[in-house]
Amino acid sequence: MDALRDHPEVIYGAVSAFVIVILLTPAVGGMARLLGVVDRPEARRLNPNPIPRLGGLAIFFGIFVPALAFLELGPETRGVLLGAAVATVVGAIDDFRVLKPGRKLAGQVIAAAIPPFFGVWIDHFTFPFLGPVDLPAAVGVPLTMVWIVAVMNMVNFLDGMDGLAAGVCAIAGVTYAILSLSLGKPDPAILSAIIAGACIGFLRHNFFPARIFMGDSGALGLGFLLAAVSVQGLLKTASTVVLLLPLLVLAVPIIDTSFVVARRLKHRQPISSPDQAHLHFRFLRRGYSQRRAAVIMWAWCATLAVAALATRFIPFREGGVWHPWETLAVIGIALAALAFSLYVVYVLEIVKSTNPRRFRLGRRHEPVDEQRRSA
Repeated sequence: MDALRDHPEVIYGAVSAFVIVILLTPAVGGMARLLGVVDRPEARRLNPNPIPRLGGLAIFFGIFVPALAFLELGPETRGVLLGAAVATVVGAIDDFRVLKPGRKLAGQVIAAAIPPFFGVWIDHFTFPFLGPVDLPAAVGVPLTMVWIVAVMNMVNFLDGMDGLAAGVCAIAGVTYAILSLSLGKPDPAILSAIIAGACIGFLRHNFFPARIFMGDSGALGLGFLLAAVSVQGLLKTASTVVLLLPLLVLAVPIIDTSFVVARRLKHRQPISSPDQAHLHFRFLRRGYSQRRAAVIMWAWCATLAVAALATRFIPFREGGVWHPWETLAVIGIALAALAFSLYVVYVLEIVKSTNPRRFRLGRRHEPVDEQRRSA
């Protein structure tokens, strides 16, 4: 609370982004309709009416404007915002005209190369039992770029159901803001809060039934920003535990992407080829509505985020001494997160739907064509 009182920009930025995105998104949707950048109803698509898919532009401006107002525009912040602009442009081009996978990846790599140029890269790493180790640029810069490109694609893969990606990114943004504040890094905290506010504002228009999709412009932009602020605010730290927190907060998109990529490799399919193997599609095939499936995946992400926060804020080990009650509290929270994860596995892999409501064209339980929002 003291850190929040010292940096009220965290709240101001989040609220500003929320308001801007709520007000700007309808205008962006109207522009997308005029330009013909819409998802039209087809045999394998969910939406019964044409839906614009440039919502990422509203999200970007909802983040960019408060960032200019509340952040100190030092080199690192400029690098993150410039890279986010490039990532959003690459996604917008793909929304207008589908890019070939190689060109799209090249655009992502270019965006990911910008933050390291401005000093946002993992320059040291803390290994268990070894302590902090300085990383040369030849190692830290490529590692940072791989992380940024990976998270961009994870969010893009996750964006296959109304409100899902925006909700997960909002949870991640709130968690990163809290963690960065606790580490005394206000700029990443403010930017993370702005990201969360923008995502929550977008949900006003994107939750089922969606009136607009974020498209690749939103998915790539949000993925880039979450990866960049995690490097700026968390990964460049001397704490071994904190280094694991971004992986825990983003565990849901990481699990989803890993499962899909492994399945495509197993069946010798191109990694970029669309299919319906994502976790959210599996929920729909079990008979869940889009609303219920999205809320369950949000709750799953939130339990993992709470586990990350507990690991950071509950002093279960200080000065080499273990504190039993605090340790039991952390273990209990971790077990709750694990139990929720096992519940998801149980639902998706073990339970066979007693009411096999396989998707029907144009119905709410229909799995969405992944190409609708470009995997």
